[in-house]
Amino acid sequence: MEKEYLLETNNLCKTYGKQKIVEDINMHIEKGKIYGLLGRNGAGKTSIMKMILGLTTISSGEIKIFGESIKENPRGIYSRLGSLIEAPGFYPSLSAYENLKIFSMLKGTTKKNAIKDALDLVNLSYQDKKPFSSYSLGMKQRLGIANALMNEPEFLILDEPTNGLDPIGIAELREFIRNLSEKEGKTILISSHQLSEMEQLVDTIGVLHETKLVEECDMSELAKHNRRYIKVQVSDVNKACMLMEQKFGIHNYKVMQSDIIRIYDFSKEPQAVNRMFLENELEVSQLGIAGENLEEHFKMITGGVGIA
Repeated sequence: MEKEYLLETNNLCKTYGKQKIVEDINMHIEKGKIYGLLGRNGAGKTSIMKMILGLTTISSGEIKIFGESIKENPRGIYSRLGSLIEAPGFYPSLSAYENLKIFSMLKGTTKKNAIKDALDLVNLSYQDKKPFSSYSLGMKQRLGIANALMNEPEFLILDEPTNGLDPIGIAELREFIRNLSEKEGKTILISSHQLSEMEQLVDTIGVLHETKLVEECDMSELAKHNRRYIKVQVSDVNKACMLMEQKFGIHNYKVMQSDIIRIYDFSKEPQAVNRMFLENELEVSQLGIAGENLEEHFKMITGGVGIA
């Protein structure tokens, strides 16, 4: 069955003067799914989100949402979107309800019980009089998302929503975002540096590197194709590599550190590799089978560059 894309970009570019921020970005966000945008600081994640939301101009290329170009029907499209790009300027002395009341008037929200429904969705009390200044960081993030949800958007854009949260707060936010997709039917675009969390949360990833989208794939496909390998830690890497090639004809391997090798060739059992090393007076301090996770995959397709 052909996929239904809620958002598509065609050769999307953003430049400031002669500096390219992002170039030739072709994204495809499937309706009802969570799309994770990955990249180091400065890779262009926030710039892409701001172009989608009309917060910064498009240098060239096109963005289509709900099958329409945002240049042709911005008002009709943006009324169906919600976002948390930068922390909203909530009033520290006001409660959650009081803050959202102000934002609802600014947005022209007309739906009855919109504030209560939004607060219920993020598990914040409608009647709580606690001021915003006393909120934990996780509660502040949830209120920001409630503000984005007041107009019942079909498409939600969240830029680094887990920043600064502790592990419990991250886990709670992950469950909340997943429920928005699975139970509320929201399509969500999210960026984050927390690769381990993205691995558990998103349906699709887009990887930005050096201004370009270098990969876009389903997490389910990624899980199928992530390579298993034999991880071995030895006393002499150079000698170990020479022995693998000469005695076993193994050439599909990668030296990761000064003493660690990943062997992707399973033509020989790990026990046989271990025995061969020991017979040739190499000390083996670690040997086992492992698999690549999202962080390792990210490093592999960006030439060994991490996300931190």
